[in-house]
Amino acid sequence: MSDTPSATAELKLPKDLAAEKGLVNVQIDGIWHQFPKGTRMIEACRQAQVIVPHYCYHPKLSSPGNCRMCLVQMGMPPRPAPGQEPQRDENGYEIIGWMPRPVIACANTIGENMGIRTTGELVEKCREGVMEFLLINHPLDCPICDQAGECRLQEQSVQHGRGVSRFVDMKVKKPKNVEIGPRIRLDDERCIMCSRCIRFMDEVASDPVLGFTQRGTHTTLTVHPGRLLDSNYSLNTADICPVGALTSNDFRFQMRVWFLKETPGIDVNCGTGTNITIWTRGNKIHRITPRLNDEVNSAWMPDSHRLNFHYIDGEARLTEPLERGTGILPVSSVPSFSTTTWPAAIASAAAKIKATPAAQTAIIASGRMTNEELFLTRALAAEIGTGQLALVPRFAEADALLIAADRNPNTTGAKLVLGTEDPFAHLDSIREGVRNGSIKSLIVLGDDLITDAGFTTEDLGKLDFLLQTSVLANPTAEQAHIVLPSAAFAEKRGSMVNLAGRLQRLNRAVEPQGQAHDDWEILRDLLLAISGDTNQVHQIEDVFKVLAENVPAFNGLTLSKIGHQGTQIADTGYQIPLLANERARKAAGLING
Repeated sequence: MSDTPSATAELKLPKDLAAEKGLVNVQIDGIWHQFPKGTRMIEACRQAQVIVPHYCYHPKLSSPGNCRMCLVQMGMPPRPAPGQEPQRDENGYEIIGWMPRPVIACANTIGENMGIRTTGELVEKCREGVMEFLLINHPLDCPICDQAGECRLQEQSVQHGRGVSRFVDMKVKKPKNVEIGPRIRLDDERCIMCSRCIRFMDEVASDPVLGFTQRGTHTTLTVHPGRLLDSNYSLNTADICPVGALTSNDFRFQMRVWFLKETPGIDVNCGTGTNITIWTRGNKIHRITPRLNDEVNSAWMPDSHRLNFHYIDGEARLTEPLERGTGILPVSSVPSFSTTTWPAAIASAAAKIKATPAAQTAIIASGRMTNEELFLTRALAAEIGTGQLALVPRFAEADALLIAADRNPNTTGAKLVLGTEDPFAHLDSIREGVRNGSIKSLIVLGDDLITDAGFTTEDLGKLDFLLQTSVLANPTAEQAHIVLPSAAFAEKRGSMVNLAGRLQRLNRAVEPQGQAHDDWEILRDLLLAISGDTNQVHQIEDVFKVLAENVPAFNGLTLSKIGHQGTQIADTGYQIPLLANERARKAAGLING
C-alpha cells in the first residue's frame, strides 16, 4: 500500500527528516546541510568542508570575536506578510533573503533555513580590510621569525591580503624578545590581539596571568604585575598562537619547521598517554607538541612532558652492550666495564641465567614497557620457570589536569598482559630475597632499582648475576654484570594502554642510538638463547598477533588496527580531569569542544 508508514517516510523531504532528528537545515555556499541546533557557524562550515579563515577562534576555547577575520554573509527567509505563505524553492526550502552586512561566524549559531555565504564580493572585501588592519603595525620579519612555515597570518595574507601596503606612517613599536616565563618568550610587536593565550591560561590551565594593557594600536599583551608565565602548561600558548608572538625557548631558532618530519606518538611520562607529534630531522628530535585526541588529552600537554626528550641523545645514553671489564659507563667512574658484541652478551647472559636455579631467579620489569615487551617478559619468566616477576611502582602527585599520579605509562597494559590486578605485588619479596641471599640472579628491565625501588648498592652487590637493560646509565647499571642498551620511546614501535583503558600505539620517529636495540628484540633473543629454539619472530606485528590470541582484551586486534587515535579495550572507571572539565564547558555551551 502506498500509505504504509515506510512509504510515507520515503516521501518526506530531507528538510522534514532533519527536524525529526533534532537538526536544522542550513545552506552553505548554495548547498543544503543539516546540523544540530546551536552549532556555531564556523563549525557548521568546517563540517561541510568549507574553510572560514580565523585567528581568535579555537574550538576548545570561548569565542570572543576579537579578530573579525571569520566574517561571512548571513541570510534568513523574509517574514511573509499577514495571510501569505512563505515562498519556497522546488525542494521545499524557504527562499533566503541576504543581509547587506557581514556577521562573525565564530560567535553566531545556526538556525532553521539559515543561509551562509563564505565567498562573494562583500565577504572578500571585508576580509581584505581586516587583513590590512592586522598588518598595519606588524613587523616585516618573516625571514627571521620562528613561526615562519606555520604562521596563520602569513598564510592568510597570501589568500586574503591586498598584496601591497597603503600604510606610509611609522609602525607602532612594542616590546620585543621579552622573557615572560622560564620556558617562553614574547614578541609583542607580532601580536594580533587574538587573546587565545589569555583564554587558554584562564579557561584551561586555571592560571589567569596574561592580559592586555593600553588601548587601540598601543594594546600589548603582558603578564600581570609581579607574576610570570610559569605554569606547567605555558608552552600550549605557543602552540595556539597563530603568529610568532609567543615562542618556546627550547625550540627558538633551532630548526625551520618545513625541514622537520612529523611522527604521531604517545607520551610515556605518566599514565594519561597524551597524544603527541614528534618533530625530527635526520636522527634528531627537535620538539614535541600535543596531538588532538578528544578521548585522551584534548589538544594540550604539560611542559614537563613535552620537554623530556633531550636525554635520548644525551651524554648518559647507553649505546653499546657492556660487560664487566676495563671500560667505564658513561658519566660514571665505578665500576669498570668493557664493550662486547650483542651475540656474546646475549649468550653470556643466557648461560648465567640457565646456571641459576629457577627458584633463585627473579625478574623486575617496568611499567614503561610496551604490551609486546611485557608479553615477552611473561614468556621469559615462564621459560625460566620463575614466578617472581614484578614491576616497579612510580607514583607522584597528580595535577588535576593531564598529569596522572601513576607515572608509569602502561600499568593498565601490564595488568591485562600479566593477568594480575597488582603487578607490583612481588617487588617486596624480591627485594627481601636479594637481601637474604635466596635470590642469586636478577633480570632488571628498564628501571633503576636504587633510585625507584628501594634497593641499595649493598643489596645488588650480593647477587651472583645482575642483568640490566636500560636507555641511560644509572646506579643499577653500575652494579650490573651485563648492561644491554635499549631503545627510547621515540625509537620503538609497540602499544600501551592508558589509565582510562585506551589502547594506543607508539611509532618509531628516530633510529636507536649507536648499537641500542629495541626492547622486544632483546627479550626475543634472550628467550631464544635460553630455550634453544630457532623459530625467530622478525616483526613486532607478529608479537602483537600472538599477544592478541592469548590475552582476551586484545582479541581480534592487530597493531595497525589500533590507529593513531587508539581504541578503547577496557573500562577502568578512570576519568581524565581535563576532559571532564572540557565536557562540562561544552555541555554549558561555552565551547564547541
